[in-house]
Amino acid sequence: MGPTFRSARRLSLALVFLLPACGSGQDATPAAGEPALIVAEAAGLPETVDELPAFDVAAFRDLLDAAAGTPLVVNVWASWCDPCRRETPMLADAARAHPDVQFVGVDVLDSRSGARGFLAEQGVPYPSLFDVPGAIMNDLGGIGPPLTAFYAADGTQVELVRGELSAAALERGLAEIDAADAP
Repeated sequence: MGPTFRSARRLSLALVFLLPACGSGQDATPAAGEPALIVAEAAGLPETVDELPAFDVAAFRDLLDAAAGTPLVVNVWASWCDPCRRETPMLADAARAHPDVQFVGVDVLDSRSGARGFLAEQGVPYPSLFDVPGAIMNDLGGIGPPLTAFYAADGTQVELVRGELSAAALERGLAEIDAADAP
């Protein structure tokens, strides 16, 4: 993928996400049923924010493979997790500010009703996966939520933050993605 294709792709993605919000006076948060999806038809990525399909480690790895070519931020969270509640608004804002990056949540050790309530309450604009036993979290090297992994477009994990994500750590991870994707 050359620089011309990448630039055109980013422009088209920006237009897809920004045009519906132009002139509406509303923020760009997708409505229910309209998640921020960049990775189209990617190995079971949910079509709605609150769908919460069950994923295991193999399905998650398939998703990572399918996301090749797209920078990715994966945040492991739970509705009962206080640090998750504190960091989620920042992640939601970052997802809106970086339309060329696919954000995906992984809800662990939780109930679907608790997770759906959390997503609605927090105004999360990106889809989440449902991993009751926390196998994906364990595979990523976490021992509890929250956990945030940053992947460059080539699929390389460039940053892993265990525990509550700070604004500085989020910016550092996004910068690492950009640096890894630079020509």
